Amino acid sequence: MRISEVRALSTEELSETLYSLKEQLFDLRRKKAVGGLERGEDITEVRRDIARVNMVISERKLGINKELNEGAGGNE
Repeated sequence: MRISEVRALSTEELSETLYSLKEQLFDLRRKKAVGGLERGEDITEVRRDIARVNMVISERKLGINKELNEGAGGNE
């Protein structure tokens, strides 16, 4: 999930996405514990997606303008 996709979501959708991602992370960790996880990178990807969602939620709470971030180099 790219940061531009996350920023396009409404606040309610962000909350739902965050809940879903946390469930996915729990499931992946459970699979890892029993030895059924095929790709360890999946945990990293989900953790990064959770961080992106949390960042956008924090930006909105603080009132940080997304146009300021787009001019900062465009790294996504």
